[in-house]
Amino acid sequence: MNPSDYLLSGALGLALAACCGFRVFVPLLAASIAYRTGYLAPSAGFAWLGTWLAVGVLATATVAEMLGYYFPVVDNFLDTLTTPASFVAGTVLMTAALPELNPMLRWGLGVLVGGGAAGVIQSGTALLRAGSTAATGGLGNPLFATLENVLAVVGAVLGLLLPLLMAGLAVGFIILVISRFRRWRAQRRQQNAQILSGSGSTDQP
Repeated sequence: MNPSDYLLSGALGLALAACCGFRVFVPLLAASIAYRTGYLAPSAGFAWLGTWLAVGVLATATVAEMLGYYFPVVDNFLDTLTTPASFVAGTVLMTAALPELNPMLRWGLGVLVGGGAAGVIQSGTALLRAGSTAATGGLGNPLFATLENVLAVVGAVLGLLLPLLMAGLAVGFIILVISRFRRWRAQRRQQNAQILSGSGSTDQP
């Protein structure tokens, strides 16, 4: 294979894996349809992802997941499940997109790049949803769920059509999430330090 083929395959896997951070099953369904129709060819060992059974199961799971986030109690339960599920889905999509490589290398890239990208983005969206719940009392969650649904669908479709562009956007989004998370942790540490210093001063006679 040409180096450009490896680049496109990696970009495709990263783009689809990143979309798992918004919705776990949407990019899996998009890849399944692409494999079923012959638009893409899965790597060895992932032919099952292009079967009609996989398309049907993933389509059902996609609808259930997208609708579930519109219910206040269910969305918290889904967040608990989708954190590890997004990592697994991202790993599968990245590994399935990569060409013939050493299995250790292929799965290693799948876990680190695909699973890592999906996990980071999913963690970011979970924190944003928690902030939305706290700020609006849950009233803003349906709007947030709609935005996530749109990003997942549009991102998965564009990931299949324009993998290099979407991979670049995914990297930028991941960097943004990590930087925001570090800033949030720094603020929490500063607040905790202020609380501890304040309590220490009040204890003094």
